[in-house]
Amino acid sequence: MRKVLGLLTEDFRLYHDLVAALKARDLPFVSLSFARRIPDTVGAVLTSPAEAERVRSRHVVAVDDIDSSIAKAIQILKGKSFWSELLVGIDPGREPGVAIIGDGEVIDTRIAASPEAVAFHVRQAIRTFPATEVRVRIGHGDPTNRNRILNALARDHLRVEIVDEAGTTHRTPQPDVDAAIDIARTPGRRVQPPFEIRPTPGEVREIQRRSRLESGGLVTISSELAGAVARGDFSLEEAIARARRTQRRSKR
Repeated sequence: MRKVLGLLTEDFRLYHDLVAALKARDLPFVSLSFARRIPDTVGAVLTSPAEAERVRSRHVVAVDDIDSSIAKAIQILKGKSFWSELLVGIDPGREPGVAIIGDGEVIDTRIAASPEAVAFHVRQAIRTFPATEVRVRIGHGDPTNRNRILNALARDHLRVEIVDEAGTTHRTPQPDVDAAIDIARTPGRRVQPPFEIRPTPGEVREIQRRSRLESGGLVTISSELAGAVARGDFSLEEAIARARRTQRRSKR
């Protein structure tokens, strides 16, 4: 009998967030009620910390962080506490797609908020899914964001491979995640840090354009600031704030 995840909470916000996260991962689940018995088909129950003691199940996950809690529940569902091989696939970009494959199965997917945020998700996956061997595979495209990701991971001393992204583009609701899954499954060329970050003129102009949009047309950051944003030295918001301070000083 194949087990599924169960959601059991009266916290509407938590329920909404869990449903959205599980649907995004294409994970089957059932909604449960405290007034009814938990079906035998439910292998792990997700609930709030405040409600955990009310849940009559051997396998209860009290949700603090959505992503890590779902990952723990999946581990319970699969009955595994250790993995032979963990493959991490990364589709580089401003908001990279990340996929975790354990012993051939997709066990977690994420969209990182920035290239540097990928390192947090990778470290969290390694803690959540301990494995004998870990390999990180990243698409070869978008060298600026790719190298930002690789430099952020450098201190972890992981085996890293750059993969040819040809054929990984998807027309799906989550193309970056689907590409990351394909990248994780594809062997690549092993590389070592450090990685040079050299934004292209086109990338710099695009960041300047975004600064105009973000500021409502009031600010266009300099090419120097735009280059710093592309390298990950500042966020776009920080660069706009710096440009505004410079404008105010020049008007005095």
